[in-house]
Amino acid sequence: MLNDACEDEYKEVAVEFDTRMNPEFGDPNDNHVGINLGSIVSAAAVDASGFGVRLNDGSVHRAWITYDGSKKFLEIYLGPDGTVPPTRAIYSGNLDLSPYLNEYMFIGFSGSTGNNHTQVHSICSWNFTSVSKAFLRVPSPESCESKITLDSFKVVPSKTPSSFYIFVAVVVLLLIIMVNLYFNGKRKEKNDSDEIAVVPKGKQRLSPPNRARKFSLAEISSATRGFGELQVLGSDARSVTYKGTLFNGCNVAVKRFANKFFSSRASDRRILIKEVKAIGKIRHPNLVSMRGWCFDRQETIVVYDFVPNGSLDKWLFGFGVLPWTRRFKVVKDVAEALSYLHSKDLAHKNVKASSVFLDISFRALLGDFGFVLSSMDSTRFESSVSQKVDVFEFGVLVLEVVSGRGRRRMGPVVNPDQAIRVLEIGLMCTLNDNKGRPSMEEVVEYLNLERPVPELPQSRPVSLFPYSSTTGLCSGYSCTPFK
Repeated sequence: MLNDACEDEYKEVAVEFDTRMNPEFGDPNDNHVGINLGSIVSAAAVDASGFGVRLNDGSVHRAWITYDGSKKFLEIYLGPDGTVPPTRAIYSGNLDLSPYLNEYMFIGFSGSTGNNHTQVHSICSWNFTSVSKAFLRVPSPESCESKITLDSFKVVPSKTPSSFYIFVAVVVLLLIIMVNLYFNGKRKEKNDSDEIAVVPKGKQRLSPPNRARKFSLAEISSATRGFGELQVLGSDARSVTYKGTLFNGCNVAVKRFANKFFSSRASDRRILIKEVKAIGKIRHPNLVSMRGWCFDRQETIVVYDFVPNGSLDKWLFGFGVLPWTRRFKVVKDVAEALSYLHSKDLAHKNVKASSVFLDISFRALLGDFGFVLSSMDSTRFESSVSQKVDVFEFGVLVLEVVSGRGRRRMGPVVNPDQAIRVLEIGLMCTLNDNKGRPSMEEVVEYLNLERPVPELPQSRPVSLFPYSSTTGLCSGYSCTPFK
């Protein structure tokens, strides 16, 4: 793990999760956990299969590694992704790491697949916590004596102040309080007499940090480096999305709409502002939080939280492998988000793979709300935008998520019962008859196995809904019928 540039004094302690057997290094098999002390040859190795763990099965695993320096005791727990460690440690025993640990050390990750082998592993999240005992550092007697200075004069004990001085101090304090109250009352009367109460721009009350607020155009321009091309995350016919960094260091996604999609009528702009502010008040674990907006100098800009792993379509049809466990979690997360929106009498209006984002732990966040814009392209939506259209678009998204392109995109491990259930839910959501489609609350219950999925009809006529699909399942106003 260390190259030739490192001197002999550099030593490392590592816990390896090995999926390849190297007999020359004493590996027991291709599915073990090893403890390396200054060498790639493990000082101890444990077969993970004996604890029901297969490291390369495509699922998410979580490991807990704890070391007690005073007791010189090491424990390693390994199991499926969760917040609670397994009841039985995969390794526990006395181990003295003091010869390999220094006061200051680096912590990191290293990986290798060897020759002619290819594997993709992701670290979803990690945390390191160190607790060390505090020692009371007392200076030496020599240093204390060198700081002591002896005064030649006699110390006179202080006398307590007389009652006269105490009385004068109390009177002066009371006079100051009375004068302050008098002038404050005058200032309040003056403010109350004003016909219009205008808060100065520099004295505006600050919004809570978790509430969407109004941004100035200068603030957004500075965050996006003047809307530079290098900051562009994506674009479509309606808008361009930039990555920005606010003055406090927070990364945001800035969506800048084109002016041609708004009419000159002030009422249309007021409706849009009202809609943006309503969305800005919504908070849910599976919704991308809106940071604020900007309606300055004919600019229409919406600011969202930046999500590091990008949009879902990049993972479905672009880079990387998205195993079935995560795909199923994505479907549930999006269903939870839509169910919450619909419970607030709101609709998303833009449910598709490019509107779903994955955070650092691959939790799905629904964002990029479809605001109704006053343009020719959007007038056909205005009469049909509703929660039922959200359900239809969710169904198409589900079909795209399930239709993974073989083992290369979805991985080898797929739960057939879950896949069939999700597929039935997706087909039901895309039924042509609005009455036949379930509500998002019912979809959540189907996914959580709280109620059975109703039987699908034997055939379905061609649906007529405008939807732009990535896979070609649906295009324009038509959707392929099933039998």
